[in-house]
Amino acid sequence: MMRRIVEHLVVTGLVALGLVGLVARAAPSESRRPNIVFILVDDLGWRDLSGEGSRFYESPNIDRIASEGMRFTQGYAACQVCSPSRASILTGKVPPRHGVTDWIGARTGVAWRQLGRHNKLLPPEYESRLRHSEITLAEALRQAGYRTFFAGKWHLGDVGSHPEDHGFEINRGGWRAGSPAGGYFSPYRNPKLEDGPPGESLPHRLGQETARFIDEHADEPFLAYLCFYSVHAPIQTTRPLWAKYREKALRAGPPRRRFLFDRRLPVRQVQDCPVYAGMIEAMDHAVGLVLEAIRRNGLEDRTIVCFTSDNGGVSSGDAYSTSNLPLRGGKGRQWEGGIREPYYIKAPGVTRPGSTCNVPVSGIDFYPTLLALAGVPMPPGQVVDGMSLVPLLKGQSAPALEKRDLFWHYPHYGNQGGEPSSIIRRGDWKLIHYWEDGRDELYNLRRDPGEQKDVAAENPEMTRTLRRRLDAWLAETGAKLPVPDPEYDEAAFRAWLKRRRTTFMEQLEKRHAAYLREDWQPNKTWWGSAVPRD
Repeated sequence: MMRRIVEHLVVTGLVALGLVGLVARAAPSESRRPNIVFILVDDLGWRDLSGEGSRFYESPNIDRIASEGMRFTQGYAACQVCSPSRASILTGKVPPRHGVTDWIGARTGVAWRQLGRHNKLLPPEYESRLRHSEITLAEALRQAGYRTFFAGKWHLGDVGSHPEDHGFEINRGGWRAGSPAGGYFSPYRNPKLEDGPPGESLPHRLGQETARFIDEHADEPFLAYLCFYSVHAPIQTTRPLWAKYREKALRAGPPRRRFLFDRRLPVRQVQDCPVYAGMIEAMDHAVGLVLEAIRRNGLEDRTIVCFTSDNGGVSSGDAYSTSNLPLRGGKGRQWEGGIREPYYIKAPGVTRPGSTCNVPVSGIDFYPTLLALAGVPMPPGQVVDGMSLVPLLKGQSAPALEKRDLFWHYPHYGNQGGEPSSIIRRGDWKLIHYWEDGRDELYNLRRDPGEQKDVAAENPEMTRTLRRRLDAWLAETGAKLPVPDPEYDEAAFRAWLKRRRTTFMEQLEKRHAAYLREDWQPNKTWWGSAVPRD
């Protein structure tokens, strides 16, 4: 009894000093644990926010998360496509270990030939759902007394492997689909989300659902996990937002060209798509709804807010909607544009507002970091590859984090031109190993952040050292590898590549220039809808 009285007095004193975040860690009782709001955007690129340097897109609400917490300048997704990254955030594991190494639904083995791309390798099989043996972040927090909520894109399995099967009590919109079946305006054609009024905005609705959950559970510790379908294709916006960003693009003047061919596909070089810009603003508005719910419930000093994306911006493939320059490539690709992300953590009482960190971090680190901040022990038996970022969040030196190697393994062909490859980053050095021909590329990211000069030949010892470490990691994690396709036809592949470089690229230039025409008309199912401003 006396011990409880002493603990109560200590806690009361600390609250009086305003150190609520510290209390949450020092006395992780159910009533004092911090709330967690995790915001994950689909396909948002490193340069797709005004706070990250974009002069075209506008994202004041998201920028506020960064300005009120810590911004990691070298934050990474665990993979260059969505499903693996999402599984890694929820489990703390690298993709080869949880087995989801490609977006769920991608073809493997001989079925890959059906796409007619005439590639040299056959991609390996992968897990088509998040394993039930994994103890997700939601399950770990729920066991500790948290209320758990999910909204938006899931894409980690079908019936039997939905959010509610992996620790989330409430699910609004999460199912097998990786893109919005009905587009970004109601009716949604989503079995996990009731339709709203015709023309209702999907990101606005997801923001409202999340805000409502916060209102209803303000007196309990909660995890609100908001996963936007935005800004994944199909790209759709409202007429007012299209008009706003069309005028902005016209004021900047037309580019000489929008696309540059890089290896397998054209890659966007400018940010001037008014449809995509409208999507970012609509999604940012929805984030504002969630932040306002935190504020009006008096939870700002007790709520951790995280923000990131699952892979790089779509500069090639899909809707060819954005540019990640000065980084090379984008979603699905092995260069920095495919894996570097906005990565923000606001932890009251821990992070200093407006702070930045240059240490490379990954999506696998959220799991141990959030459990540590919540005072929840690591689940027994759950192998975790990520590391807690709490020392960095406090502004402390963290040699183990600063010196560790980061790895990626994507033994598949990306729809966006990515090649089967594995990656290691050590300090400023990044090595990419290609499975088609066994070659290694080496880049010094400090000197060459755009990965324009392969320096493997000039640094043979570093190349050998990193390659040996990468090979050891692949063996440790049981990574599956692609195999040669005995029916590979090089002439057919060269013909396919030539078409992409010529006629397809010309068509792409015309299509994207048309977005800025005064008489441009989109799909009739969504033009004229409006984003509510309540």
